[in-house]
Amino acid sequence: MRHYLVFSTIMLVGSPAMAGPLSFKDALARADQDAPSIAARAAQADATRSTAIAADRLPDPKLEVKLQDFPFTGPDAGRFNSDDFTMGVVGISQEVPNITKRRARAARATADIGAADADAAAERRRVRIAAGMAWIDLYYAERRLAILDLLGQRLTDLATTAPARLASGSVRPAEAIEPQRLKAELGDRRSERVAEIAGARAKLTRWTGDPDPQVTGPPPDLSPDAARLRAGLATLPALQVRDALVGQAAAEVRLAQAAKNPDWEVSGSIGNREPRYGNFVSLGVKIDLPLFAGKRQNPIIAAKASEMARARLDRADAERELIAALDGDLADHRMHHERFERGQTTLLPLARQRAELDRASYAAGRIDLGIALQSAIALAETEIDLLDREADV
Repeated sequence: MRHYLVFSTIMLVGSPAMAGPLSFKDALARADQDAPSIAARAAQADATRSTAIAADRLPDPKLEVKLQDFPFTGPDAGRFNSDDFTMGVVGISQEVPNITKRRARAARATADIGAADADAAAERRRVRIAAGMAWIDLYYAERRLAILDLLGQRLTDLATTAPARLASGSVRPAEAIEPQRLKAELGDRRSERVAEIAGARAKLTRWTGDPDPQVTGPPPDLSPDAARLRAGLATLPALQVRDALVGQAAAEVRLAQAAKNPDWEVSGSIGNREPRYGNFVSLGVKIDLPLFAGKRQNPIIAAKASEMARARLDRADAERELIAALDGDLADHRMHHERFERGQTTLLPLARQRAELDRASYAAGRIDLGIALQSAIALAETEIDLLDREADV
């Protein structure tokens, strides 16, 4: 779900910041510029365009130089100009594929360009989504750590009262060591959060190239427009890739059909014999004869047509999959949004109220230190849970 919703904000990105902390939009734009995989797909698209230039061109002509009818047996074996047949020949020939085949090759080259462009667009989308996800993960990981640090300060404040209460006999000795145990457990959780931040920062570095990315600014506002997202499904790079595969398969069918039309080859040569005979000119034409199409070209055409049908069915299946995924993701988003609102409007205020009441009760001596500490921990856990719910949204 998060992939589709992050993508709804990616298209609104401006230019990247040149230096300093990274906002969400800066991270996406930096990934656009620095991701090697995007540059690699662009290079592949350029190579495909360059290759397409020669797709419908005639093959290179062929030069022929030969010594013809030179005797190697008999009385004149191994001797020049002692007979009437030996001749030096210089000729040139040119293959001419039929125009249908050349047009089909051009169509296949165009389809290959479309496939390369679609692949580049899909890779760009993948990189931008990954960069956006890494930014969000780092943003919320740092906020979770900040809550744990605040919890540590709350535990310290409560623990400072333990010695005085122990001296006055208002608490049991075992309660005095409870803050140290809880702070040790807090240290374990803090270490986990520090590792989480390091992992998220490493991912953001991987996509943006920034060796030490520091997130800044608010997270993206993700309020998806379901109708707009459904209308835009056909333009997703994932379907554009499928469309390109259909185009390539259709071009292969045209190439197979073009094989039923004959190709040509024209040639010309000049031959030289004894001076008394003068020079000779030869002209020739060769034509392919596809006489057995039922056993040669037609089965290939049928196979290519089946492959094109498969490509179209795969495209239809991919579209259905995306529609189903989007519907499910929008339902999940509504669920996550409702959970976030309940946490924000109900659970967090109640946890704060409970912590404040237990702190006041502890100050008045009506509850023991352990209960006050657990209330402070419960408040921090509720705050972290609210962050998790917001990150899901």
